[in-house]
Amino acid sequence: MTDEREPVGDSSGPGRGRMLLGGGVAVILLAVIGASVGWILAGEPERPATPGDSAPPAAASTSASATTAPPPTAARPTGTRSSAPAGLTVPEVVGADFEQARRDLRERRLGWRLVFGTGTGRTVERTSPTPGTPVKRGTTVTVWVAGPAPAVSVPDVGTLSCSEAADDLVEAGLYPRYATGRQGPVTAQEPVAGGTARWNDQVTITCGDKASTPPAVSPPPTP
Repeated sequence: MTDEREPVGDSSGPGRGRMLLGGGVAVILLAVIGASVGWILAGEPERPATPGDSAPPAAASTSASATTAPPPTAARPTGTRSSAPAGLTVPEVVGADFEQARRDLRERRLGWRLVFGTGTGRTVERTSPTPGTPVKRGTTVTVWVAGPAPAVSVPDVGTLSCSEAADDLVEAGLYPRYATGRQGPVTAQEPVAGGTARWNDQVTITCGDKASTPPAVSPPPTP
């Protein structure tokens, strides 16, 4: 009688080898998964302590912020810039006596021009440029005075050099007018010393050595 059951494969053939290989891989995967689960449940193993690891990251960040942040005054400057102009400015002379105003301008090495009015008094009504305006040295400031120009006595400059005479006239409120130049001693002046003038009036001065003036040439006599 013939046995019709299917023959059993040879256990030593290729099929058995694949089965053994697949089983080995499965065992290895299970071992790895088991080890990972065990490590997670057990927690991270202890590591040697190193500087900076003793505090949690949030605490370390807070400490660094507290020690390195600049003070509020450095982060937000509170100083304000002055609105006052730097350098030389026209002094505040409105309301002052015009002679005092002139002295203030001279101290700052500024020029001046006095314009007298028809009212009364010696006070300054306004200036141009206005007080507080930034200016350069030598700038002429026009000063308007309330009343008319006061009278002034003409100084004697006949014994001075031309430059010294000019200084004295300006100091007295007058202005020099040069008839023959600006070199040498003063030989004449008009008005004469002691005469009466008013502020801003001109005094004509003649400068130069009389001896150095060439004599007039007379025409030859008629035969």
